Amino acid sequence: MRRSWILLTAASILGTTPALAADADHGADLAERWCASCHVVRSAQTQASADVPSFASIARRPDFSVEKLAFFLLDPHPKMPNFPLSRAEAADIAAYIASLRR
Repeated sequence: MRRSWILLTAASILGTTPALAADADHGADLAERWCASCHVVRSAQTQASADVPSFASIARRPDFSVEKLAFFLLDPHPKMPNFPLSRAEAADIAAYIASLRR
């Protein structure tokens, strides 16, 4: 139930329809491809940069918001590489990170 709410929330904020709602599984695949060189994106990952937060720690932040994160991924800060993510891909990665919140 919680995952469905996260997906629908991301979809509504990013202007997608529920049929095109964020896909956390696809977000995990994208994160492994684009983000794992710096961030720990899955618990089984053994190597990442020391000075960047893991995705699980990002998800547990008190001010975490799937919407804010999706928008952040579309316009990253200077320390992050400029990845050409679509709105749907940003929503998918944000939904994946939100799924790690425990």
